[in-house]
Amino acid sequence: MKKQIKGYTLVELLIFMGMFSFLLIVLTQIFGLIVDTRLESEATSTVAQDGNYLLNRLIYDVSRANTINIPNAVGVTDTSLDITIDGINHVYALNNGNMQLTVNSVVFQLNNFYTSISNLTFTRIGNDDGKDTIQLGYTVTSDIQEASGPEIKSYQTTVGLR
Repeated sequence: MKKQIKGYTLVELLIFMGMFSFLLIVLTQIFGLIVDTRLESEATSTVAQDGNYLLNRLIYDVSRANTINIPNAVGVTDTSLDITIDGINHVYALNNGNMQLTVNSVVFQLNNFYTSISNLTFTRIGNDDGKDTIQLGYTVTSDIQEASGPEIKSYQTTVGLR
């Protein structure tokens, strides 16, 4: 009687390696899709958060302002907004794709590091009751690159002094 040797044949080893390779490729593809979906979700969320924060911040500050210094006349459009709140100047402006607020020579960056701001405009409009009104608009773009391109969202509103 022949002694049976335990082990695998070359064919069994090749079949196992083929199945293992196929499984590895499938898992890698799934992992790649998960990462892409997470990045896309993060880009969308970041743009929405920044856009809404900037909009609410501008509405809050303009509505509590005493005067609007720049733009200085009705119908004038400018890329910066200078308002006075309780005797202190607040200047909103763009610097290298970042919206900055300057208060008493202290500069605050208002958007996060993964977005950039463009097309910032402030237009002074008049109204019948004599209170100043500003129409503002800007575009928020995600710096996170998606497969379909960057996430872009534009905002525009009108807000007046109280």
